[in-house]
Amino acid sequence: MSNLNRDILIGLLFISGTWSFISGQFIFSTVLFAGAAIYSNMVTRTAKG
Repeated sequence: MSNLNRDILIGLLFISGTWSFISGQFIFSTVLFAGAAIYSNMVTRTAKG
């Protein structure tokens, strides 16, 4: 997966989490934020190593 696709995926997860938080779906937004954070860390570690 190219860097652009990874950035788009992480950005969409973050924006979706923000929108879910604003609309009051706190559990769903937490899952989206956690998914974005975990995926971002996985991508960073595999890119370096």
